[in-house]
This record gives sequence, structure tokens and C-alpha cells, in this order.
Amino acid sequence: MATITQREAEQVERANATGRTPVVFIHGLWLLASSWDRWATVFDEAGYAPLAPGWPDDPETVEQARANPNVLAGKGVVGVADHFAEAIAKLDRKPAIVGHSFGGLIAQILAGRGLSLATVAVDPAPFKGVLPLPLAAIRTTLPVLGNPANRGRAVTLSFEQFRYGWANALGEDEARRIYDEFHVAAPGRPLFQAAFANFNPASETTADTKNPERGPLLITTGENDHAVPPSMSRAAYKKQRQNPAVTEHVEIAGRDHSLTIDDRWREVADTALAFVKRFA
Repeated sequence: MATITQREAEQVERANATGRTPVVFIHGLWLLASSWDRWATVFDEAGYAPLAPGWPDDPETVEQARANPNVLAGKGVVGVADHFAEAIAKLDRKPAIVGHSFGGLIAQILAGRGLSLATVAVDPAPFKGVLPLPLAAIRTTLPVLGNPANRGRAVTLSFEQFRYGWANALGEDEARRIYDEFHVAAPGRPLFQAAFANFNPASETTADTKNPERGPLLITTGENDHAVPPSMSRAAYKKQRQNPAVTEHVEIAGRDHSLTIDDRWREVADTALAFVKRFA
């Protein structure tokens, strides 16, 4: 069943019309596709054709998402990955893919399917086989995993929960500002899928790290990230570097999980852009 919206179909059409290499941006939990707007401008000015589909059934605006948070519930990792794969299949050229958090996990899943020209996974949620589970990551996920009923719900973080898991390296004013601008409810299901992945032979968070068609991959991590601490990103890198393609890891000093949307987002965007330019 087709899941691409009219807005997303128009993005694909525009990307195809440019004749440029597309770059597909994938957001993670507690954000919408609009969180990539500034990144899309940077990549467009660099000569790429950016597009940022949402997750299936995502509202288009933060205001709409807050008015009806239940529409965000129930989405799982494979369904989201398939949605982006559907959009990619409509592109005339193989894209680069950039994803953040659970979007970074999905970017690696799609790369493992051979769908990416070059992939950047920014502070990616862990795929099956990534074993470290730091206390900070456990505390960050407790607002969801602490209640089994949240598997089928959409969960909104309080500002204090967001501050700990996302904006722990920011001042209070900046943390409050990006919370007010970007934060929306998120489906609980992907967090349960990731939490129990290593006990599930058919886990939806499985990424094919050995596919020779995976393409070049950069994994970045924020030095102070509580949601996906550096040990988790380094473990993902160690798994991925077994692939014959280029695999790199960059730790970004002093940054937390909000690094794609905070006031220093451009530093991370330029890191991703430089990597994509090498291969596209």
C-alpha cells in the first residue's frame, strides 16, 4: 500500500526535476521533518536536491502534532524504513541519506538494503547487536519504557525529561527555546523494539552491516549525548567497519542529542555535507 503523501510526492518530483543528487533526511523520535529545514537549505546551496519525508501519518507542523498527538502512535521501525524506501524508489538517482537518532538507525537499515549512495547517521539509535547500555541512555528512555502500555501510545516528554535526554549540554534558555520550537510526541513502539532487539531473532532494528552495496557510512556522536552516549555509537561503528565500504566515526566535542537543532547545528550539518561531497 502506498504511503507517500502529496507533499512527499512533490518533493520527489522537484528533486528529480533538478537532475542533482538527492539527499534524503530522516528525523527521529520527538521531531518532525520540518526540523531539517535549515539543513535542507545548506545542502541545496551546495548543489544537492534535499527532501525530508515524514514518518507515515506525521502531521506537517508542530502545532498540528501537538493538537492531535495520538496520530503519532503505533509506528514501528520497519514500517518507517519501508516508507522512506518507497520515496527513494521514486527518485531518478540513488540518494545520499542523512538521519538523526532513530532516523540514523533507519538510515543504516536503508543503506544495508543498498539504497544509499553515502550515509550519515547522527547519534543513531542502536541496531540489533549493539550491546552497550549506559545508565544515561536507560534514564533517558524511562519515560517511555517505564510503562509497558506506552508501546501503543504516543509519548510527550516534559521539559525536564527533554533537558536530561536531549539538551543536557545546553543552557536553560536555549534548551527551553528548542523544546518549544521542535518537540512533539513520539511513538513508544520503536523504543521498545530497540530495547529488546538483542532478545528477538526477528528484531525490526536489524541492519545488514555486511552488504557490500551498503556504501560509505559516517557515524557521528555528541560527546555529551545522554540519549545515545558515545559508547553506543562507537559500538555501532565497530560493527559497521567490517563492511568493505568506507566507514568512519566522528565524535563532536561538547554536544548532546539536540545537535541537529540547537544553535550550533551548522557545525554538524557541515560535517555531514563534507562527507557526502566526498562520494556524491
